[in-house]
Amino acid sequence: MAEPEKSRTTYHHGALRTELVDASVRLVESDGVGAVSLRRVAREAGVSPAAPYHHFANRAALLSAISAQGFHELAEDLAAVARTGDGPGEVAALVRCYVDFARRRPGHFQVMWRPELSEPAKHPVVHESGESALMQLTSVIDGLEVPDPHGLALALWAIGHGLASLMLDGQLAHTAEKWDTTADDLVERCLRVVSRMAH
Repeated sequence: MAEPEKSRTTYHHGALRTELVDASVRLVESDGVGAVSLRRVAREAGVSPAAPYHHFANRAALLSAISAQGFHELAEDLAAVARTGDGPGEVAALVRCYVDFARRRPGHFQVMWRPELSEPAKHPVVHESGESALMQLTSVIDGLEVPDPHGLALALWAIGHGLASLMLDGQLAHTAEKWDTTADDLVERCLRVVSRMAH
């Protein structure tokens, strides 16, 4: 027997917002970002089609909430690594942290970099939380004696993002199979290169 559909009275006001965000992330992970609409999310959360509008003006606002949540968690993860104070090893650990975050939160990761969320004026919370995450990387690099810290920060960001994207898309596993190794091994080999870059 199927479980009865939840009504919106099941949730307290704050809990409904959280459930809508969680339902959206589940949709992204199963069907991609294109599947997210307020109507579909309402159905997934078991509430009326009008209920999401009490918390989100439109789809962009919902995606913005997911993105900000993801950046906030990523910033916390990176900050924990940055406190180790291990120089070049710390830089490689930050890149690993970025990849691990994408693996652990694939739905958030797919939403965080959406181009429609990149305008600070329209999505200030996303901009602020994204800047906080980037600051963790640059703060570590600023403590190293490298000739171009901004260039290194960009290179590390690109490497971390590239590895994470390749992993989520299955391309890293495909390459690992051809090279008779594992995706994790390829990540570790790349991180050893990153560590040498930071010296």
